[in-house]
Amino acid sequence: MATGRAARKKRGILRRTGIVLPAAAIAAVMVAVVGITAYMISPHGSGASSLAGAIGALPKSHSLALLEKKREQIIVMNEAADTMTNATKSTVVSPADIQKASGTVTSSSSGTATSQDTTPVAPVDPGSAQAIAQQLMPSYGFSVSSQWTCLDDLWQQESSWQYDAENASGAYGIPQALPASKMASAGPDYMTDPTTQIKWGLEYITQMYGTPCGAWAHEEADGFY
Repeated sequence: MATGRAARKKRGILRRTGIVLPAAAIAAVMVAVVGITAYMISPHGSGASSLAGAIGALPKSHSLALLEKKREQIIVMNEAADTMTNATKSTVVSPADIQKASGTVTSSSSGTATSQDTTPVAPVDPGSAQAIAQQLMPSYGFSVSSQWTCLDDLWQQESSWQYDAENASGAYGIPQALPASKMASAGPDYMTDPTTQIKWGLEYITQMYGTPCGAWAHEEADGFY
């Protein structure tokens, strides 16, 4: 009797496990085959996309649900890695753009950076000063046609028409005022403005010699005016 009960018990276990175990084994083999195939298809070895299609065709089970969850985790991790890589890429700025923004240029000979000076500077040259004198002469009663040659010779010898000319005695400017502060009566910018200096010089010639030719005659005779 005991042997009969044992035989019936064994047959009962086989009935319960005879179908489940082969089915589980077949499912495991299919999952392994699908995983290997997906890995071989993917060049990066993740196989997440190919694996998803293959898993979707298999019967749903607890093991397959775990694999699906694992696949979703892999996808999330890959997306996070891509986001971090893009965020850490540095922007390359051209040295020319930096120099342009900072207002500096690099010298081709020395390779050193120097600041650009974009402030326009009005040219002050003898030609400009001579033109100013010709324009002002009539307002002081001097004829350009008869007096210009004398005035030109006078201030050419005194200062070469340079607004910043200065001699050893301290005479300064185009008319060589001594001291230079005398020209302040014509304007506060007498040290740098040729027009102010010329106005003072023409007024001085009017008071002291009457005309530029009179001043030039004294210059030739005595070496000063």
